[in-house]
This record gives sequence, C-alpha cells and structure tokens, in this order.
Amino acid sequence: MSATMEGPLLQVRGVKTYYGKIIALKGVDVDVKRGEIVTLIGANGAGKSTLMMTICGSPQAREGSITFEGRDITRMPTHEIARLRIAQSPEGRRIFPRMTVLENLQMGAALDKLAYFDQDVERVFTLFPRLKERIGQRGGTLSGGEQQMLAIARALMTRPKLLMLDEPSLGLAPLIVKQIFEAIDELNRTEGLTVFLVEQNAYHALRLAHRGYVMVNGLITMSGTGRELLEKPEIRAAYLEGGRH
Repeated sequence: MSATMEGPLLQVRGVKTYYGKIIALKGVDVDVKRGEIVTLIGANGAGKSTLMMTICGSPQAREGSITFEGRDITRMPTHEIARLRIAQSPEGRRIFPRMTVLENLQMGAALDKLAYFDQDVERVFTLFPRLKERIGQRGGTLSGGEQQMLAIARALMTRPKLLMLDEPSLGLAPLIVKQIFEAIDELNRTEGLTVFLVEQNAYHALRLAHRGYVMVNGLITMSGTGRELLEKPEIRAAYLEGGRH
C-alpha cells in the first residue's frame, strides 16, 4: 500500500487523554494510511476505545495532535469531525432501538441530506443481506449480530473516508464474527475503504489488517504488519492462546 504524498490519512502524535486526573492515554502515536486496514489490539481497559473516542473529539486530547488529511482536528467538536467523513461504529453498537432498520440507515445518510440514499442502501444490503430482510423491523428487536451489522451499515451511509470500528466482534457468535470481518475485508479490497479497527479478537483482527498496534496501559508497546505481530511469541502468549475462533 503506497501512502499519498501528503502522508498518512490519519496521524496521531503524542496524544494524552485524561478522565479527570486519571491519565488514560500516555502519549500515543498512530498512523493510518489511505487504503489500509489498521488494527489496534490490547486487553480490556488498555485505552483502545479511549483513543477512538479521542480521535472523534470526545474526550478531547489534552496534549499532542491529531491530523486528518493534513488538517489539525485535535480541538474540533465531534459534529465537525463527522462532517470530514470520519465515521465511527462505537462499542456496544448504539443503534436507535425504537427506529426501524430503514430509519437507522436514514439517520446515517442525513449528513448528505439523503442525496445518495437509494444507491447506498443497495450497497449495504448487498454487504449485509440480513438487514434487507429486516428492513421494517425495530433496531432493538434485532439479534446482537444483526445490530452490529446495522451499526456498521449506518456508519457506511455517511460515505466515510475513514471507518472506525470499535470491538465489532464483541459478544457475537463465531459465524457472525466471520461474516463481519469478511464484509470489512470486501469493503477495503473493492472500494479501497480505509479502516481503523479496535479489537480484542486479536487473531481475526491481525489476519485482516495490513498493520497493527498493541496497546498496554495507555501506551503503544509494539507495531508491525498484521503477519509480523501474529508471529510474535509474546503476542501469541498474551492474546492468542485459546482465543482462536
């Protein structure tokens, strides 16, 4: 994957994030180049979700910088960051439970005032045929796997330049996890979509990713290609023993 001349699509440098007086991120450096799948793995509570939320502006970084397409977004409010085509599918799915599948997708498309709605709906239904079957069903009545598909589909309706996925496999059956990872791979291969993936399922995530980072206690401790990290004994011992699905 060749980077564009202006450097990474997303660049995080020296980012420190606090919750009150507690430091959650202790000076994080991460790059995501255009057209890459980059994964961030680490134990629960390592700070992975905090990094993703900090990139989206809530909470804001207290130190360091975050740039997107060469533009400093460190102090931007969340809604302005979303307008730059950074879409997040947050941990815990957070769809609108009382709205139907179709209405949830319309909420995603609202950024463009539904201008591309019909073609984008067809695109996500091709990717997740199960959602088409559930089009009139309320989000809250879907299975966990269907809700995760809807959360990703809603993010895709914003036509993102960067899709950020926080724990998309959490709590899902292995077959559903496989379908979701295959969909991410297809989006990247066929459309060149740039994906930043936060995952506890290290085996699936590193197999999928071009590059990966390991986070421990708010610090990046290791980085490399997905394959390099998969082969490291310390990664296997910490994240992969008994963890394959």
